[in-house]
Amino acid sequence: MYPDNLSYSREHEWALSEGDEVTLGITHYAQDELGDVVYVELPSVGDKIERMGEFGTVESVKAVSPLFAPISGEVIAVNEALDSQPELVNSEPYGAGWMVKLRPNDPNQLADLLDAAAYEQLVNELRA
Repeated sequence: MYPDNLSYSREHEWALSEGDEVTLGITHYAQDELGDVVYVELPSVGDKIERMGEFGTVESVKAVSPLFAPISGEVIAVNEALDSQPELVNSEPYGAGWMVKLRPNDPNQLADLLDAAAYEQLVNELRA
């Protein structure tokens, strides 16, 4: 259920490292807990975000939830498709529902994140 090629935060964000950039999004568990996503607020290209700092919000029919950056970096791309299709966060959380791409300040921060098995264990504990 949780792709092995991603790293995960305890706050339910995922990170995909590709060369010198990292793509961020929220996990299937997070979007499932939120319910139908109706709006996503993201930073602008060029913004600097800090690890564990808020970098945006996701608004659903149930709640507004902050997005927490699993690593620090500079925003180099924002998923503009979410402006008109926020439901992509629900339907494709690991694909078309990605949020931002970063140029990380310190790629070693990724080592502090959970792998798929550890994240799945965390989710199972939350659901227990």
